[in-house]
Amino acid sequence: MKRVLVLLMVFALLAGCTQRMGPKEGAGALLGATAGAMLGSNVGKGEGRVVAIAIGTLAGALFGQDIGRSLDRADRIAMGQNAQYALEYTRSNESTRWDNPDSGNSGSLTPIRTYQQPAGQYCREYRQTVVIGGREQQAYGTACRQPDGSWLINN
Repeated sequence: MKRVLVLLMVFALLAGCTQRMGPKEGAGALLGATAGAMLGSNVGKGEGRVVAIAIGTLAGALFGQDIGRSLDRADRIAMGQNAQYALEYTRSNESTRWDNPDSGNSGSLTPIRTYQQPAGQYCREYRQTVVIGGREQQAYGTACRQPDGSWLINN
């Protein structure tokens, strides 16, 4: 019961914060919070695990909010085009880069592992790096090829 109460308080705080943000910041905060909660759930046991999830959720939300605020439309387009290219054509453990000379932001995507799901759909795990204002931030995720040939980022 205590765990549920702590998690509800964290998510209520997060929901209140995201209402005061722009759409980029809110989306980044929610994605970051989800990733932080997942990472926190792998740390500790018992009450320590609940605290790790709460801390991971808040830290992820702040991290995601910062990325969402900092990437402009041109950055997101360049990053998305790079992701589609890298997931389709780049060998595992090789990186492709994108740069936006107007904002100074840049990044890379490195496919790590390719696999086929039982239904036949191809998926790839990847590592993504984004450099905003000279600060490097990394994320990990999975993307799966859609019937139209595009890649859908799953997390």
